[in-house]
Amino acid sequence: MSAIAAQEPRLNEQIRLDKCRLIDFDGNQMGVFSIEQAQSIADAAGLDLVEIAPNADPPVCRVMDYGKYKYDQAIKAKQARKNQTKIEIKEMKFRPKIDVGDYQTKKKHVLRFLEAGNKVKITIMFRGREMVHPDQGLSILERLADDLKDIAVIENQPKMEGRNMHMLIAPLPQTNAKKKDSKEDTKEGKVEDNA
Repeated sequence: MSAIAAQEPRLNEQIRLDKCRLIDFDGNQMGVFSIEQAQSIADAAGLDLVEIAPNADPPVCRVMDYGKYKYDQAIKAKQARKNQTKIEIKEMKFRPKIDVGDYQTKKKHVLRFLEAGNKVKITIMFRGREMVHPDQGLSILERLADDLKDIAVIENQPKMEGRNMHMLIAPLPQTNAKKKDSKEDTKEGKVEDNA
């Protein structure tokens, strides 16, 4: 039996007990009944008998509309997923001998990623004899961090891993708050325009 199937409670005829503590549809305790009596009470109400606490003594069963319960749980889970924010990690690669124009272009891309609320992994790629001068890569990372200090914070300090040097930067919390406020303002503006 899989772990997912084990999480599902037993229903109606699947319940193999002698007796159970019964809870009615409104959540009131009705007492201890034999499983046959509890099933007949659930059938009379046109509802399901659901085992909610199998490890209790005696086990607890509840009379409920299980299909509606599952539907409500799915709606709540969907709302929870909708409200959570997903932070992506974007990556921007630099070379130790990057030119000024290329640096500015890549910096604009990093800025755009940060304004969107994403974290950015900055990678300096070394090839061949460039490995002798890791200080050149470090100076690029420090320069970028200094240029973006107003909107970003260094989350992971620069470190060498093989032929690459990495640094992780994240947007400052107030820039995220400003982004959310601007989104809400644009939504309100669209609603007013439609009216």
